[in-house]
Amino acid sequence: MIKPGRPRLRRRPHGRWSPALLSPVLLTAVIASLAFATPPSVAISRLLPAAPALAAAMWPVLPTVLLGTLCLLLMIGLGLEFPDLGTAYTSAGIVAVTVAAAYGSHVRLQREQTLFQVRLVADAAQQVVLSPMPRSYGAVEIEALYVAAAAEARIGGDFYEVATTPYGLRMLIGDVRGKGLPAVGSAAAVVNSFREAAYSEPGLDGIARRLEASSTRYGAVFGSDEALESFVTSLLVEIPGGGGRLSVLNCGHPPPLLLSDGELRSLDSATPSPLLSLAELMGDQYCVDTFDFAAGDLLLLFTDGVTETRDRDGRFFPLTDWMRRQPPAGPRELLDALHRDLLRYSGGRLDDDIAALAVRLA
Repeated sequence: MIKPGRPRLRRRPHGRWSPALLSPVLLTAVIASLAFATPPSVAISRLLPAAPALAAAMWPVLPTVLLGTLCLLLMIGLGLEFPDLGTAYTSAGIVAVTVAAAYGSHVRLQREQTLFQVRLVADAAQQVVLSPMPRSYGAVEIEALYVAAAAEARIGGDFYEVATTPYGLRMLIGDVRGKGLPAVGSAAAVVNSFREAAYSEPGLDGIARRLEASSTRYGAVFGSDEALESFVTSLLVEIPGGGGRLSVLNCGHPPPLLLSDGELRSLDSATPSPLLSLAELMGDQYCVDTFDFAAGDLLLLFTDGVTETRDRDGRFFPLTDWMRRQPPAGPRELLDALHRDLLRYSGGRLDDDIAALAVRLA
């Protein structure tokens, strides 16, 4: 289940007593049964070292050693039953594999502990960039979807933020060029700047200039070459408390989609505004467009990870056609359907971060 405004967390694929975790025991039982039931010339018992080797991939150290000991005792019993089985060589192999498996299990557990600590840090970073947001503002309902392309990363270069201010509901969604920690840091710089500017700047153009300054300062720490190549697409939206209209300032971001009375409209800007960190090259003229926003209208803000999701044939996800086919629904239902259909369309593999905001005037 996707939590509002938070990344989707993945559960462990296997339960505590799943067949996968019991497979080393099942393998031991099968090999031992075949070894007792077949002639000594078949030498099925030589496969016993495979059981502790398999256990090392999923069990702690002590159970792995105990299984290796069990395999050794079974081999000794087979040797008593079949004297010409070559018990000494197979027993030595079991001991050697068990020692190696125990060490491998120890190393795996250490790495899992390190990964757990990294996830804790990633969760803390997620709380910094994607803090809890308001679910409503007056008659406006709002929900969010965020899915990182790297499942274990929890967070990527896409970002969003929502603020209830004296000027109305203000929203930000954007995408940082690149991935990894630099992208997360750049996203955090823009989001933190928005959180301050949204309450103090009377116009969206003033907010955009504040975001531009923060993004440029952050990009400068990576050196002149990388700073020139770094940029951020962003979209600012403002909805007054009573609704009726909305203002949009688009800095190179995919335009939002507005579904009104069954008609779908792309809210394209009349004059493009510069991408963040590129105002020195493109100019600092920011254009704010105003559109009608009536009761029942549904607004979708999204990053390019949605429209650039591909199927097996390399075709992009047809977002506009998908939106036209959607039945009347609330923001949460719309985003749940979007996430489900994106996974189905891509075959369960999303190659880019995805962020989306759905807004409805009740």
